[in-house]
Amino acid sequence: MGLMDLFKKKSSGDVAKDRLKLLLVSDRANCSPEMMEMIKRDIIQVISKYMDIDADALDVKITETESDSNNGMVPALFANIPIKDMKHKPDKR
Repeated sequence: MGLMDLFKKKSSGDVAKDRLKLLLVSDRANCSPEMMEMIKRDIIQVISKYMDIDADALDVKITETESDSNNGMVPALFANIPIKDMKHKPDKR
C-alpha cells in the first residue's frame, strides 16, 4: 500500500466489508458493543488525568494481530486517541 492509498475514498462495499470484519473480530473476542462503550469511557477517564484529549474523536476497536506464540491471528484492542495538550508538563531546568 502506497502513501496515496491512505487518502483514497473507500467504496461503500469496502467500508461494509471492514465493518463486518470488525464485528466478527469483536464477536470472536466476546466483546459486546456495550462492553466497548464501557472500555471507551474508562480509557477517557484514565487518560484525561494526564492530558487533554478529543473524546469525540477517540476511536476504540478490536482488530486482529499476529500472535508471537504461533497461535495465528488473535484479537487486539486498538485505541486512536487524539491528544490536544498535556496537563502536567515537566519543569524545564
